This record gives sequence, structure tokens and C-alpha cells, in this order.
Amino acid sequence: MGFVPLPLVLTLLSAVTPSTLPQPWSDARFKELLAEGTITSMEQACLDPMAAGTKLRKQKLRDRLLAIHPVPASFDLTMRNAGALLTCGSPEGTALVLNRFIPARGDERRRWLLIRWQAAAAALDHRQAALALRRLVDGNVATLDDITLAGPRNGLDALAAHEASRGRLQAAALVLLQGDLQGVTGSRRRGQVAEWLAATEPEQADQLLEAALDEAASNQAWSLAMELLQLQLQLQLAAGGDGERPRIRLERLAARLDDAYTLLQLNPQSNPLPSLRSPREPGGHAAVGESTTAPSL
Repeated sequence: MGFVPLPLVLTLLSAVTPSTLPQPWSDARFKELLAEGTITSMEQACLDPMAAGTKLRKQKLRDRLLAIHPVPASFDLTMRNAGALLTCGSPEGTALVLNRFIPARGDERRRWLLIRWQAAAAALDHRQAALALRRLVDGNVATLDDITLAGPRNGLDALAAHEASRGRLQAAALVLLQGDLQGVTGSRRRGQVAEWLAATEPEQADQLLEAALDEAASNQAWSLAMELLQLQLQLQLAAGGDGERPRIRLERLAARLDDAYTLLQLNPQSNPLPSLRSPREPGGHAAVGESTTAPSL
């Protein structure tokens, strides 16, 4: 096989059409969008780095979306406008647009309140977010446990988190205790409520943790049980106690689960640093089979 002449190589290379890379929108094209674009086209532009790749351009799109329909003609138009502003990173603008329209009761009000919650949550306006969720169920907070919000997030958990973020820990605890307290989910909820109430109601917090531990054990959720015991130990020590009972239970469970790190944390002086071992040696993961006995708390 002979060599290909260099002039021929250059000719062949010059004949290859390079792939066209996307280019940022020109100022003229962007101005045309602002002048004549629809809500949908501007929402799409907000997501396109070639169209709105600078903070200035994105802000101009937000401003235009906020001004495009100062007096909305319909509920659907209001929702499209509010959704576009949320997509464009302006939850405050979303709230302003929503406030221009009073929804009818029923499905309109439900959809209006859901996007109002999204906007408030995105803006970290926990007061308005909590208010929107309470209005969504007309104050029947327990029914939020059956609602899945965007994210996805459980409605009841979301309301409790908003109340806690406002510093209303008692209200947050009351919300969470109205939900399903069975299984792993219920165990986690009891643990969270215990953490919120520990400073003001330590005895109730400890009772909640005991119930959470029982539920975790009955579901063999040992990782969760470890977390709950660590929380119980932390809260008892913070309250001035010795934490002896949760410490003993934590040590026992950690030993049963071969959790050397937790054992080292609990007794840094008496437990030497663990040495590396082959996975095929006794205790290595390759030798681990199905356990026939459950750990005990």
C-alpha cells in the first residue's frame, strides 16, 4: 500500500463539511422573541442556553412574561403564564400572576393552590407554602398524607417541614403525628417528631423514639434502628443524661451487624482501628450468607 499524496489529503479534508454547532441567538432574534413571542415560546427560550444563556436575557424574559397579560382573560392563561415564570426561575413572579386571578372552587382552586405551593416552596417562603397546603385540604391536615406533590413529596411531610423551617416545631410535630405511623415511614416520622420535641418535652420524645425503635425492629429496618438509637443517645446526652441504655443497645446492634465504625465511635479507646481483610476470610463480605436470626434491640 503506497502513500497518499499530501495535496490529495488536503483536498479531501477541505471537502468535509464540519458539523454545525449551535450558536447563541443574535440580539435581533432575541428582541423579536420579546416583542412577538408567546408564553410557550418564551418558556422554551428560558430553557435554551443558546437563547437565554446570560442573566440579563433571562431577566428580560421574566419581565416580559410578567407583563405579557396584565389582565388575564382565563384561568388556563393564568396557569400557563404562572408555570412559565416558574420554569424561568421566578417563583415570586409566579405568585404575582396567580394573585391576578381568583379561581373557582373545585379543580381550578386545587390546581391554583398546587402551583402556589410550588412557587412558595421554590422561593423558600415557608409561611405561604404552609398556608397553600392547609388551604388545599380546607384545614383537614391528615388528608395531605394521601397527596403527592411535585418533587415528588408527600403532602403531610412537606407541610411539617415548612412549619419546622418557620421555627414552629410544636406545629410541625402535630402535623406529622396526624399521618400514617406504621411501618418504616411511621418509624421515621416518630423519630423526626422526637427530635423536634426533645428540647421542650424530653419524656414524650423518648417515648416516641421507643415506639419508633419497636416499629423499625418489627420491620427489620436495622439501618433505621441504628439511626434512631444514635439520635436517642444524642438527645439523652444533650439533656444531661448518661445515655447508658441507648449506648448499650447501640453497641449490641452494631456488634450484631458487624458495624466496626459505630463501635469505634462509641469506644474509641478500647476498640483498635480495624485491619483490612480479604473478602474471602471469615467475616468478609464474600462469606456472608443469609442470616437466620434477627438482631435484637
